[in-house]
Amino acid sequence: MKILKLSLLAFSVATLVSCKKDEGATEKPNDSVAEKKDSVVVPEIHKELYGIYTGDFFGKGKIFDNETQDSYEGTDYKKLSLKINRITKDSVYGQSIVNGNQRPFRGVFNETANSFILDEPGSNKSDGRFEVKIYKDSMSGSWAAYKKSGVNIPVKNLKLAKKEFVYNPNFMLNEDSDLIDWENPKDFKEKYTDDDGKTESYTTSKNRFASDAVFKINASKQKLTEKNLKNLRKLDMEIIKNAVFARHGYAFKKQTYRYFFEQTDWYIPVSNNVDDQLSKMEKDNVVLLNRFIKYAEDKYDQFGR
Repeated sequence: MKILKLSLLAFSVATLVSCKKDEGATEKPNDSVAEKKDSVVVPEIHKELYGIYTGDFFGKGKIFDNETQDSYEGTDYKKLSLKINRITKDSVYGQSIVNGNQRPFRGVFNETANSFILDEPGSNKSDGRFEVKIYKDSMSGSWAAYKKSGVNIPVKNLKLAKKEFVYNPNFMLNEDSDLIDWENPKDFKEKYTDDDGKTESYTTSKNRFASDAVFKINASKQKLTEKNLKNLRKLDMEIIKNAVFARHGYAFKKQTYRYFFEQTDWYIPVSNNVDDQLSKMEKDNVVLLNRFIKYAEDKYDQFGR
């Protein structure tokens, strides 16, 4: 009898354990099914087309002449980067960058025509569609804003060349670069005295400008000190600081900085945030530069008069 009770007790415990196991098993998906589902990967094609294509993005628009301070109708040129990240049989994925604005796109690749149709999301009023043809390492085509945006943006053309982005701490502005900040003129009160001794007051607009210090100080290669910065102009330090970000491919929203770095042949905007790419020395230099920029003064002059 005692043996029978022990057998029944063992059977009950085994049954209880089995039930617990069964209950636990229902909480998970079938492992073999999940593994099968995860293993279905859409194959990528034409990886040789992956990369960054950068160049001119242009169309009709109002042009502002910095020297004459006048506006006129003409062809407005901007810099555009298209980055192709992934191509499958059904889809193309990537991003566009212009004027510091980075927008994702999705589209299709026509193998027969060797062309792309790339659609930006449409959530931004300036989103649209790129229709481009690719030939070897170059792209050409057009872009048009979506009609539903209600914004009257003219159709633009593009001519791009494939470029490999490379970080190089030695990159500097070209020594023949225009160092005038045309975007932020400031009004000054001036006095003019004629030959008869009559004095008149008038207001004139002047632009700030940088010195040749921007060709000598490299915040990506040297640890900066207060001594390096104490006699610099505010614009000098802004350029020296932003050159750090430009070397890492930062897409500047401010036209002032885009203007300076687009004068080089090495600047390729690839991202809206490159903070995690900076070295410790670069980060320390940026902190020091920001401290000095806060209290620095600019030098102004009058141009194009």
